[in-house]
Amino acid sequence: MHSPAPARARISVIGAGPGGLTCARVLQRHGLAVTVYEREPGPTARDQGGTLDLHVDNGQRALRAAGLLDDFFSLARPEGQEMRQLDPSGSLLFHSVPEAGELLQPEIDRGQLRDLLLGSLEPGTVRWGRALDVISGPADGPRRLRFADGTSVETDLVIGADGAFSRVRPAVSPAVPEYTGVSFLEAWFSGVERRHPEIAALVGAGSAAAADGDRGLFAQRNGGDQIRVYLVQRAPVDWIAASGLAADDTAGIRALLLDAYADWSPRMRQLITDNDGPYVDRPILALPVPHTWRHCPTVTLLGDAAHLMPPLGVGVNLALLDASELALALASATTVAEAVRAYEETMVPRSVETARALEGGAEHLLSAEVPDFGHASDARA
Repeated sequence: MHSPAPARARISVIGAGPGGLTCARVLQRHGLAVTVYEREPGPTARDQGGTLDLHVDNGQRALRAAGLLDDFFSLARPEGQEMRQLDPSGSLLFHSVPEAGELLQPEIDRGQLRDLLLGSLEPGTVRWGRALDVISGPADGPRRLRFADGTSVETDLVIGADGAFSRVRPAVSPAVPEYTGVSFLEAWFSGVERRHPEIAALVGAGSAAAADGDRGLFAQRNGGDQIRVYLVQRAPVDWIAASGLAADDTAGIRALLLDAYADWSPRMRQLITDNDGPYVDRPILALPVPHTWRHCPTVTLLGDAAHLMPPLGVGVNLALLDASELALALASATTVAEAVRAYEETMVPRSVETARALEGGAEHLLSAEVPDFGHASDARA
């Protein structure tokens, strides 16, 4: 089959996360039709996760292409760029405070970013409750998407923006995410200025990190007077079950953590045990490095579907950059196949280079040598 012109193509984005929505927004700005299919039943189906820092050279660049950069700045928290490095006693080892007007990587809650992107799309762009089951049809198209609800659609281009466990990825690659050996355990604190003032003072307006070589934590201020803490440990992927506990056994997990962090000061252990509600287990996964695939004119990937890496501050920024570059390639190419090839010729080498630089980086989160913790909130909720 001859590859269609993008202006006449049926373009399907799988996944309504930041990357998928950014791609759809840029496509619509250039007059191209697109439909986004999302497995969640609606935009408020679940908590969207923590806060994200969007960098000037990739995430912000993508939002500029989407025509949303000024809207982003109106929502972002520049003060969230503050970074503190503590030791297990709570002593301050390093402190970085952003200068007035600095906008190199301001923070925004993931939910706010998603709402901004959703609100920028034409009504009906996102089809909720459509969990992709399988992609069929010839590699040169058209492709057929079959969803778990029994419906199906024909399309000319499938864009996999559906994250770590992408249902699109198998159409071009057999790769699956692998456990890095490092696990995050997320804890939430709400109403921190009133209910947890000591924790609020310890973390400050941005982020605070600490580690002792075997375990660590990363605490980050979110909007709405909230703080999320990510407890970092080297552990088997099933460490909670192997301890005879269920994921919702908050008291049992807390007891394990108190033992694991016994040498840390009472001040620091507040970040581990005084959380509001249950813990959330988040094993850190990554795709094999390098992750590449043979060009297919009807299927491509972006974001974590293409290059899942440890959460060191690059994930969402690369996803947004991928999304905008793919959309811009489609807006300027003669055919869909030409656009996909041009996009992948830039995206794949970039992601491989970054993935190689970050390979094994999850271990750095445990280093006591003032590591660059990046942003643990890149771990998707």
